[in-house]
Amino acid sequence: MEHKTALITGASSGLGRGLALFFAARGVKVYAAARRTSELESLKDQAKGEVVPLTLDVSNGDATFERVRALDKECGGLDLVIANAGTADATSGKRIDWAVVRRIIDVNVTGATATLAGALPGMVERKRGQIVGVSSIAALVGSPRLGAYCGSKAFLSSFLESVRHDVGPLGIVVTTLQPGYIKTELTSKRKPESMPYLMELDDAVQRMGEAIVREELVFTFPFQLGTLLKVAAALPRPLRAAAMRRFG
Repeated sequence: MEHKTALITGASSGLGRGLALFFAARGVKVYAAARRTSELESLKDQAKGEVVPLTLDVSNGDATFERVRALDKECGGLDLVIANAGTADATSGKRIDWAVVRRIIDVNVTGATATLAGALPGMVERKRGQIVGVSSIAALVGSPRLGAYCGSKAFLSSFLESVRHDVGPLGIVVTTLQPGYIKTELTSKRKPESMPYLMELDDAVQRMGEAIVREELVFTFPFQLGTLLKVAAALPRPLRAAAMRRFG
């Protein structure tokens, strides 16, 4: 690994915790950020490498931006920043709940972009580094009852694509990860049959970690589900709407 330091948000559980362990085991000093300090302390004890717990609530965008900027200066420059923290919930247009919608936007949109924006000035100045956004295959096409979540991930994917145009020529790598269904806390309440191609957490972490190391620009997986949704997105609007209402 060329990276010496990394910041990973949402590191108290699931993908974030797995990625923290993945990179710590490869000699990267990982700043593991999340709200649950006790879980971060247990992560530190579990890691085969250096993990520094960092209590942070990314839903406060201004505070997140300032904390990441400060950390970049304190540690001598972050080489890798992974905006992983996210939340999901149903937001049916028939029974819209603004509090739920706002929470998803605060975490998935504001929190993710504040994390990445906080790291970019230092990377631009140094002309090196890698930022990673954990989006979702939900960014590919809108699904019934998941307007806020799909919209938030579509925003993140589009944001990263635009930033890639700006900073790619400077030597900064911008990676978009678009995973499918994974066994995590976010999916634990759903029926397995409602989540096609459901992946084990360790498998997903390994795929994502390797994609980051390879400096993939966009990594969508599993291939089967990603392909199906890309085909659905390319259908004429009436056909796409009918397909998503039936299978979404």
